[in-house]
Amino acid sequence: MALGRAHSVAVSGVHGQIVEIEADIGRGLPGVHIVGLPDTALQESRDRVRAAVTNSGENWPDSKVILALSPATLPKVGSVYDLALAMSVLDAAEDVPRAKLEKTVLLGELALDGRLRSVRGVLPAVLAAKNAGWQRVVVPDSTLAEAGLVDGIDIFGAGSLRDVLAWLRGEVVLLGPGRRARNVVVAGGDLSDVVGQDEARWGLEVAAAGAHHLMLTGPPGIGKTMLAQRLPGLLPPLTEQESIEVTAIHSLAGLLSDDNPLIMTPPFVAPHHTSTVSAMVGGGSGMARPGSVSRAHRGVLFLDEYAEIGTKVLESLRTPLEDGEVRIARRDGVAIYPARFQLILAANPCPCAPPREADCVCAPAVRRRYLGKLSGPLVDRVDVRIKMRPIGSGGFHAEEPECSADVRARVAAARSAAAQRWREFGFRTNGDVTGPLLRREFRLPYKTVAPLDDAIRRGQLTARGADRALRVAWTVADLRGAEAPDAGDVGRALGFRDEIRR
Repeated sequence: MALGRAHSVAVSGVHGQIVEIEADIGRGLPGVHIVGLPDTALQESRDRVRAAVTNSGENWPDSKVILALSPATLPKVGSVYDLALAMSVLDAAEDVPRAKLEKTVLLGELALDGRLRSVRGVLPAVLAAKNAGWQRVVVPDSTLAEAGLVDGIDIFGAGSLRDVLAWLRGEVVLLGPGRRARNVVVAGGDLSDVVGQDEARWGLEVAAAGAHHLMLTGPPGIGKTMLAQRLPGLLPPLTEQESIEVTAIHSLAGLLSDDNPLIMTPPFVAPHHTSTVSAMVGGGSGMARPGSVSRAHRGVLFLDEYAEIGTKVLESLRTPLEDGEVRIARRDGVAIYPARFQLILAANPCPCAPPREADCVCAPAVRRRYLGKLSGPLVDRVDVRIKMRPIGSGGFHAEEPECSADVRARVAAARSAAAQRWREFGFRTNGDVTGPLLRREFRLPYKTVAPLDDAIRRGQLTARGADRALRVAWTVADLRGAEAPDAGDVGRALGFRDEIRR
């Protein structure tokens, strides 16, 4: 009886765990048996791996082969284990040296002719191998640029099973990732493209400076979508850690570019209004895949025509907005994905949506029902609400609007001031700060917050709404360079939450 061993990674959510693959070649009728909670794709790998080994010029054992993946209680999903399965069998047959193999993590799907195919989730898998203390990892050469985003571990790319075997035997040298370039490209158009709408532009600037959620309502063609698409251009580039977080999620979703996979700008995700709950928060059979809210992590989630989106889909946003993550339980386990995004909602004021609101033919009940898709608790989480109005004919002949670069500079200065203020508490933006911290450590004079107290007493504002208004007031103060908000800043923050703007 011969025993071989190789290692791979099981990815669950954005986290990974090392999987040890043992191969036992013993007596019995020829056949391959896989144990350790494999899914359908992994069960089918028996035929793929056997064909890949024989078509690569190697001998497959003519006896009973048992492949055990441990931890045995951890569900194994996908075809990422193919390469490690093949190597464990060849190691058991003593056809490969063990010196390199026992210190290497192997990732990749095998074609029948032995070619290595790319798989999803290479980046989080390599991160897991590094965190577990492994020395090196071998990946398909098509994912080498993605794997190369991780520092502190030796990474090699291979095009086929033959290449990996030759490398283990010391016959060839596998290539590593090339030098990584960090080129920040600001996309999405310039703010100067938007004509007029000074109030909406100001609301967009406040939302960008404080990472606040934004709601835009108004007639069609007024510029709601244009404004939303320009928000990422006002946000600062992602940090190194944020870039890795976002890139790992997009790797699991299979959305990365092969040449330049690192995502350095805040993502902009705009799902269709027919999206389901699973498409929005994540789902699917087996292990859940990331949804729109996770793909928008550290960026912007834009829901255009939110009044056309299903109520259940909208209500599914409550937990991600509060917790900054989603937990999705499926047959093969619980997937946890980060989902700290900036939400932008946009809608027409009514179903008929004429250019002039005075020409609306909808009954009052129809108008209320149309925008009433958002529940009170969900609306309460939106800090900045803007009702956009048509511009006059003179708006097209006005002075050149302010460009994104000028606004981005003010946003960067405001965010820097906020990050400095909240650093010791673990926050970076005003939109993330907790209410107790604002009320205790950074308590404002009663004269300043009196409008909030009055609004709560009259039932116009909830306690959560008051905390969110305070956050916006701090952002307004940061934009004008003040050390703390005054009564005017609190009044402006309350103006953004005016109920008539719904």
